[in-house]
Order: sequence, then C-alpha cells, then structure tokens
Amino acid sequence: MAIDYKWVIPNMEAYVEAEGEENVIFRVNWVYVGQDGEDVVSESAMQDYTYTAGEPFVPYEDSEAFEDVVIGWLEGSLDVPAMQATIAAGIALLKNPVKEELYFTWDMPE
Repeated sequence: MAIDYKWVIPNMEAYVEAEGEENVIFRVNWVYVGQDGEDVVSESAMQDYTYTAGEPFVPYEDSEAFEDVVIGWLEGSLDVPAMQATIAAGIALLKNPVKEELYFTWDMPE
C-alpha cells in the first residue's frame, strides 16, 4: 500500500490585534501523519510566523478554505519531503521491526 499523508492542525495562536489587523496568527501547532493500512507514524511541532504591515494578509476564518491556506504556509516553511522520508522509515520499522522489548514475566505487574 501507499502511505497517505495528512496535516492535522490542533490549534493556532494569534494576536488579537497586530499591525492594524485582527487575529494575526503567529504560531501554528501541527501534526503531520502518515498512514499505511493500520500502521501510523506522525511528527509534530509548532511553526512560528511574523506578519509585517503591508504584506498580503489573509483574515482568519473557521473554514476548510482557511485550513488550506495554513497548510500552504506549513508546506512553504517545512521540509515536507524529509518529513515524509522519516515517517516512511518509521512505518517500515513497524512493518519489519529490527528491535523488540523482552521482559521477565515473573516481574510483570498484574
């Protein structure tokens, strides 16, 4: 199967007002998820942005269209091919593990 990649944006942080605009996003908290069947690996972090007066400004909307705008910011700021390679390697390890955890069963809590 091919790996399906998806952005998840749990939240964004914004200034109520900055540079003459309202709801100026300065931080996007993101998760980038790769899924191949039941195997799922993700990376997550936050990405900061700075708005300067006079630059094009897209007003915040609670909409899928605005989510697409934010995803465009992320894809322009992050090394997505490197992230996909890391996620693909993680999925490959889930499918074909090279390590395992071993336990003494008599020491296992019940």
